[in-house]
Amino acid sequence: MSLKDAYVSKMEAQLKEWEAELSKLKARAQKAAAQGRIEYQKQLEASEAKRQAVRQKLEELKKAGEDRWEALKAGLESAWNELKSSTPRES
Repeated sequence: MSLKDAYVSKMEAQLKEWEAELSKLKARAQKAAAQGRIEYQKQLEASEAKRQAVRQKLEELKKAGEDRWEALKAGLESAWNELKSSTPRES
């Protein structure tokens, strides 16, 4: 397995875990009181946009040749860090 393939597999696994976490938070938002629900919805919408950015960058990296994937890795990691920092974690 190449370094690129190993990295892609790792990022796909992490993204799947994060998507599961987002699903839990969405369920929790549905149960929250009206004001809390509005705040959760805003946070989840922002997180969803960032998740989509991570998914897009991951797809670009997967399609990149061995000579370009390292250059794309930094953009993916930056998007990943933004997603992690913007998403409220379940307590």
